[in-house]
Amino acid sequence: MNSLSDTTVLSNGVQMPWMGLGVFKVEDGAEVTNAVKAAIHHGYRSIDTASFYDNEEGVGKAIQETAIPREELFITTKVWNSDQGYDSTLKAFDVSLRNLGLEYLDLYLIHWPVKGKYMDTWRALETLYKQGKVKAIGVSNFQIHHLKDLIEDGEIKPMVNQVEYHPSLTQEELHDYCKQQGIQLEAWSPLKKGRLMKDETIVALSEKYQKTPAQILLRWDLQNGVVTIPKSTKEHRIKENADIFDFNIEQEDMKRISSLNLNERTGADPDHFDF
Repeated sequence: MNSLSDTTVLSNGVQMPWMGLGVFKVEDGAEVTNAVKAAIHHGYRSIDTASFYDNEEGVGKAIQETAIPREELFITTKVWNSDQGYDSTLKAFDVSLRNLGLEYLDLYLIHWPVKGKYMDTWRALETLYKQGKVKAIGVSNFQIHHLKDLIEDGEIKPMVNQVEYHPSLTQEELHDYCKQQGIQLEAWSPLKKGRLMKDETIVALSEKYQKTPAQILLRWDLQNGVVTIPKSTKEHRIKENADIFDFNIEQEDMKRISSLNLNERTGADPDHFDF
């Protein structure tokens, strides 16, 4: 992981950038379009959105307006809870594709494991994958028992699991299971909504490595083998977040950061989510 263009190879051979831009809670229209264009300008090639974010059209506009060839970009979106089920997922996919103005997706995810529906939803994703409409399929916010359901009853194993992941929520058991199964872990809320920026350990390491607290946290993700998608709408911050490929955190310091784990979430618990 020496540059922003470096990729991990998913279980099906598809290359996925280690770092991308997340656009959760970024307003559709100029705000999200400008953020995505700024990210692409500064070397990002992966953009993560979702139908629930209600900004796919703005993301699509940025993609259309960039000079970067489509095949060099990695675009992710997700099916929302109310659209889950086999037929409804296929319809939701078509809507997302139209909103984005694309002919195919690089990665399509189930946003949350809606009980009684996520198996049918997964079968729809398998269909889309077999049809070549999406290069890779995966899930978001799935626990080990959810993943086991898909692996036991599905035809295709998830290639990615995107979960809340930061030093206060290291999810080591889940991470180990994903490694064993060849599922790439991906971090949402890698900065814990900014709440780790003033942590004493993170601040001390920031001073040691002459990097910002955010850069320390994002580098920790990558060195743990976790894809990361920090969100920002400010161009200087988008550029700064990506400036993490010119240093390595020493192993002892990696352990210090991991020891901050509290099993503390900022988002919902997937087993107790109000769907």
